[in-house]
Amino acid sequence: MRPRADRHAPLRRLGLVVSLALLAACAGPETGKSPEPASSSGGGAPTGPLRHAYGPDPSQFGELRVPQGEGPHPVMVILHGGCWADGYRKDLMDGMSESLTKAGFATWNVEYRRLGSGGYPVTLTDVGLAVDTLRDLAPTHHLDTTKVFTVGHSAGGQLAVWVAARARLAAGNPLRGVNPLPVAGAVSLAGVLDLAEALDLGVCGTAAANLLGGSPTEVPARYAEASPRALLPIGVRQILVHGSDDAIVPLVMSTHYLDAAKAAGEKDITLKVIDGGDHFDMIEPSSTKWAEVSQAIVGIGALP
Repeated sequence: MRPRADRHAPLRRLGLVVSLALLAACAGPETGKSPEPASSSGGGAPTGPLRHAYGPDPSQFGELRVPQGEGPHPVMVILHGGCWADGYRKDLMDGMSESLTKAGFATWNVEYRRLGSGGYPVTLTDVGLAVDTLRDLAPTHHLDTTKVFTVGHSAGGQLAVWVAARARLAAGNPLRGVNPLPVAGAVSLAGVLDLAEALDLGVCGTAAANLLGGSPTEVPARYAEASPRALLPIGVRQILVHGSDDAIVPLVMSTHYLDAAKAAGEKDITLKVIDGGDHFDMIEPSSTKWAEVSQAIVGIGALP
């Protein structure tokens, strides 16, 4: 089904570009906003998103969309970007979540604590807890927890790949969790996949250092356990999708990560470059690039 056009997309895109540029310039978090409640419907497959809390904080919740049919349904965990800042929320990914649910995936669009209310370690542990909560949601909503995929945009790309890799952390590490739910594959949409390189390139200003509480020389252990590149090889299928004309997270971020992954022995990783695509073409169903982007995302579910 062809996604419905969004007449507000150009204005929303302009606002996001301006906001991210200001964030990079001042290198600090924005004022937080309270999450908006989501509507729910009882019984059967929902016609709209169902909101579920995975913790007591107002930002510890997600919105679950389930496709028609009996299931069990494969699940895509959706993680928004916005430089890990409080001024950005999961509603950036609402349209994309709807589109992917129509394509046959349950989508779990996750909010999490960001700079101003989160940072290291809680931003990371929130995402891990949100993924693990799928075990509790699965029986009621007929979810297939053997086919859980993470999809993240920009700073959310870091979180999506990181949470797929957290099982590599040492047992007892609080970031790992007691029993991390296995992730079958991860999709990075213009992801910030190397936190040290993000600082070198000026991606999100100094937000990566704000997230981890210092520079790579000040807190090297945190970069080693939070940066996807430092955790290679991850050992799960990865698809990197990046626009050739991205002026916010440059394409080189994905190409450098791909080279490092292959050198580390990663066996199932691909890069899809969207010719002429910019940063927000990765998440907008109204974009002329969405057919290419969504095809790449859905490809993560083509397990052997």
